[in-house]
Amino acid sequence: MWDLSGNFFLSEDDIGKNRAVACIAKLQELNNAVLISVLTEDLTNEHLSKFQAVVFTDISLDKAFEFDDYCCNHQPSISFIKAEVCGLFGSVFCDFGPKFTVLDVDGEEPHTGIISSISNDNPAMVSCVDDERLEFQDGDLVVFSEVQGMTELNDGKPRKIINARPYSFCIQEDTSNFGIYAKGGIVTQVKEPIILEFKSLRDSIREPGNFLLSDFSKFDRPPLLHFAFLALDKFRKEFGRFPGAGCDQDAQRFIEFVASVNEATIDYKMDELDGKLLRIFASGSRAVLNPMAAMFGGIVGQEVVKACSGKFHPQYQFFYFDSVESLPTYPLDSKDLKPLNSRYDAQISVFGSKLQKKLRDANVFVVGSGALGCEFLKNFALMGVSCGLKGKLTITDDDIIEKSNLSRQFLFRDWNIGQAKSTIAAAAASAINSSLHINALQNRACPETEHVFHDAFWEGLDVVINALDNVNARMYMDMRCLYFQKPLLESGTLGPKCNTQMVIPHLTENYGASRDPPEKQAPMCTVHSFPHNIDHCLTWARSEFEGLLEKTPNEVNSFISNPAQYAAAMRKAGDAQARELLERVCECLDKERCDGFEDCITWARLKFEDYFSNRVKQLTFTFPEDAVTSTGAFFWSAPKRFPRPLQFSTVDSSHIHFILAASILRAMSFGISIPDWAKNTSNLVDAISKVVVPEFELKSGIKIETDEKASNISSASVDDAAVIEDLLTKLEACAKKLPPGFLMKPIQFEKDDDANFHMDLIAGLANMRARNYGIQEVDKLKAKFIAGRIIPAIATSTAMATGLVCLELYKVLAGGHPVEDYRNSFANLAIPMFSMAEPLPPKVIKHQDMRWTVWDRWSIEGNITVAELLKWLSDKGLSAYSVSCGTSLLYNTMFPRHKDRVNKKIVDVAKEVAKVDVPAYRRHLDVVVACEDDDGNDIDIPLISIYFR
Repeated sequence: MWDLSGNFFLSEDDIGKNRAVACIAKLQELNNAVLISVLTEDLTNEHLSKFQAVVFTDISLDKAFEFDDYCCNHQPSISFIKAEVCGLFGSVFCDFGPKFTVLDVDGEEPHTGIISSISNDNPAMVSCVDDERLEFQDGDLVVFSEVQGMTELNDGKPRKIINARPYSFCIQEDTSNFGIYAKGGIVTQVKEPIILEFKSLRDSIREPGNFLLSDFSKFDRPPLLHFAFLALDKFRKEFGRFPGAGCDQDAQRFIEFVASVNEATIDYKMDELDGKLLRIFASGSRAVLNPMAAMFGGIVGQEVVKACSGKFHPQYQFFYFDSVESLPTYPLDSKDLKPLNSRYDAQISVFGSKLQKKLRDANVFVVGSGALGCEFLKNFALMGVSCGLKGKLTITDDDIIEKSNLSRQFLFRDWNIGQAKSTIAAAAASAINSSLHINALQNRACPETEHVFHDAFWEGLDVVINALDNVNARMYMDMRCLYFQKPLLESGTLGPKCNTQMVIPHLTENYGASRDPPEKQAPMCTVHSFPHNIDHCLTWARSEFEGLLEKTPNEVNSFISNPAQYAAAMRKAGDAQARELLERVCECLDKERCDGFEDCITWARLKFEDYFSNRVKQLTFTFPEDAVTSTGAFFWSAPKRFPRPLQFSTVDSSHIHFILAASILRAMSFGISIPDWAKNTSNLVDAISKVVVPEFELKSGIKIETDEKASNISSASVDDAAVIEDLLTKLEACAKKLPPGFLMKPIQFEKDDDANFHMDLIAGLANMRARNYGIQEVDKLKAKFIAGRIIPAIATSTAMATGLVCLELYKVLAGGHPVEDYRNSFANLAIPMFSMAEPLPPKVIKHQDMRWTVWDRWSIEGNITVAELLKWLSDKGLSAYSVSCGTSLLYNTMFPRHKDRVNKKIVDVAKEVAKVDVPAYRRHLDVVVACEDDDGNDIDIPLISIYFR
C-alpha cells in the first residue's frame, strides 16, 4: 500500500506483486518502439555489462560502491546514476566514467553575428550590425565566413573571443598585415566537444568537491544533507529499516550517526549540525513523495539522455535538494503521522493526516490538459488532492489530442488521437485513483466563458493551477485570480528549461507584474525583399503558402457565394490591400486557373520563375549591387545580402521536388485528381519541360518597400478605387466562365502530417529563397520546427516543473505560510542549473494613512449615485476625475454633458452608457476610478465593487 503514494502505474490490485512486473505492461503502452524487459533475480555485475547507463533508486552504499566500481572499470565505461528520495529530501549522484565526451554543452543554437567592420590590429576588433545584441562570451570560439577584403579570416580556423560586448568583440589574432576589410561577413560560434573526468562514487564520498546548488539561501545545506544520506545508509544497515515517523528515539540515533560521519570527515567537517532539520529528515525518510519523485524523475531522466547521447552537460557529480518549507507551519504530533493503512500513508508520515484531509477536500481548478496538465493530474491523483467527499477538481481544455502530443503528454495513447484532451486525461487520472472527484470541461478560459466559470465557481475555489502554453491565457487567468483573490500556481517549460511562479494573495506580486519583452519581429520589408537568415525565408514561405492555398481560395469562395456582398465590401475598403486581394482573386480565376493536373504543373513552374528569378532580377535592377543611399552609404550594406536569380534545372532534385509539392497542393485546392504518373520523376520532368516560360521584362519606376517601420508591403495608389472597379468588372467576367457549383478547397497549414506535402512546399520555398540570398539552407525537420512555430517540449522538464509546483501546493492548502516559505524557480536541465528564490512581494501604494496593493479591492454597499461615489473617495482625500466600467467611460469631469449623470445611480449609468448586462447571479458592479491627491498627483487606487443588490 505504501508504494501507491508515489508510483502512478500501481493500483490496489497490484499489492503483493513484484513492482517491476506490475508496471511493465503500462510502461510498454507509452511507446511500442521501446523494448522493455524486467529483471527480478538478484542483480549482478554481469547483468550491467549489457547497458550504456544504469540508474539505482534503492540500494545500499556498499552495493552502490561495488556496481559503480564495475561501471567505471568496464570498457567502455557504463554511466552510473544513483538517486534517492527520502520524504522532502532528495539526492542524485552521477559517474559517467573517467573520460566522458560531451558533444554539445548546452543544446543552444550556435550564436551568430553579421559583421560591419574589422580592424587591422592586434587584437583585432570586430564590430557587428546593431540589428540585435550579440550573445558571445569571453572564451567562445568563432569562425568567419563571407568576409570581403580581409579574406584571410575565411580559413575556417576557430578564433577565441576576448572583450565581448553587446555589438562588438575582439579576437586573439593579429590582423595588422591582413587585407583591409571591405564588407560582408558572418561570424559563427564553434561548439567544441569537451571531455569530463568523473570520480568514482567511492572517491566522491570522501571528496565530494563542489555541490550543485539550487537555493542560495541554503548554501550550507548540501554538506549536511551529504552526511544525512550517508548516516541513513548506516542506520538502515544496523537496524534493517528506516527511522520511524515521529519517533524521537530513532531520530536521536540517526543524529548520532550523522555526528559520527561528520567526525570522520577531514576536509569539510561542519562545526554545528542542525538537529531540527535532521529530525525532519529521519522522520520522513521512508516516504517517497510523488512531487519529489516527479522532480527527481525529471532530473534523472535527462541525465540518462545525456549519458546515451553526449548532448547537454551532465550533472557533476552530487546534487542535494530539500523542501522542508513545504511542511505545515503548525507542530506535527507523532500520532498524526501514524499510518492509516491507506494509499496516502507515505505522505501522511511526512505531513500528517490533518493536511491530508485538506488535500482531499480541496476545490482545485486546472487550466490546460496538455503536457503540464497531464503531469498535474497524475500528481494530484497520487497525492489525494480532491479525492475526499468535499473535494472537487475541475479541468478545462478546448484542444484535442494530436499524434505529436504523445512524446510528453503521457496520459494519452495512440487510440486517443482526435479525442478531447481534458476528458481523456480525467479518465486516465481516475484510473490511477478512483476516488478522484474530477469534472472535465472543453471550454477555453476567457471572457466569453465567464457564464461557465462564473462568480460562484470562482468563489468556491481553493487554488488555481495554470497548465497553459501562451502568455495571453496566462494574463487572463492572472487577472481573474487577482479579482477573486485566489492563489495561482504558474509554470512553463521550453525544451530542457522550466520555471515556476507562485502568485499568493497579498503575499506576492501577480504574474502580470513583470513580463518578458515581446519577441522581436522582423520588419515586413526584410521578410519580403531583404532576408538575411533562414528564419526570414521561412516566415516568407509560410506567408506565401497561406496566401496561395488558404486565403486566396477563401476569398474566391466568398466572391462566388455572394458576388454583390463581396463587391460592396471591396468598394467600402477601397485601399491598397483590397486592391491587392482582388488582384490575387482575379489571377486565381483567370490566368492561373487550373482545369487539369498539367495546368497545375504549369502554374508551379511559372511560380518558381516568378519567385526565384524574375522578382530577384527586378529587385537588383531597382537596387543594383553598387547602389548607394542618400547618405552615400552602400545600399547593400550589412545586414542586407545581395541576391542572385536562380536558373531552373530539371537535373536539380530540389527544383523538381518543389514543382511536385506545389502542383499537388494546387490541384487539391482546385479539386483536381492527382494522376499516378505525377510522382514518377521522369514523367514529371517531361511535363515540366513542356511548359513555355515567357521572357521577363524589367520595369522602371517599380516601388519596393525599404522602410523597416512599414506594416505591410502593399503600395497605395491614388487610383485604388478605380482599379478596384476594373478588377470587380474583370472578376464578374471570370465568374461566368466557371463551371456550375465551382468552389475552391482552401488548405490550412498542418505541420504534423509528413505525407501532405505542406512542409515540402514550405521548405522548398524557403530553401530556394535562401539560395537566392546565399543563406544556409535547412532540412525539412528544421524547417518544420521554425515554420511550425514549434515550442520544444520534453517530458523531463515537464515532470520537474509540476513536481516543484506540487511542493508549493502543500503550502497553499495548509495555509499560514509566510512569503519566505514560498519558492519561485528556474531550472535548465541541459547545463544543469537550478535556481530557487523567494517570490517578490506586491508593490505597496501609500496615501495618507492608507496602504494597498494590486490584491486589494474596495467594496461599497448600496445602490449609490456617481455623486455618492465621488464623496466616498473625497472623504479619503482622493479627488476622482474619471469613472469607467469595462471599456466605457461613465463619468469624466472634462465633459460638461457628464454633469447630468452625477445624481444618477452608477448601475443605471452603466446600463445606459456601457450597455452593461449584469447577470442575475451577480450582485455587484465593478468600476475603475482615476484619482489624484491634493497636489494633483495621480494615485492608482484599487478596483471598486459597488454592491447594489
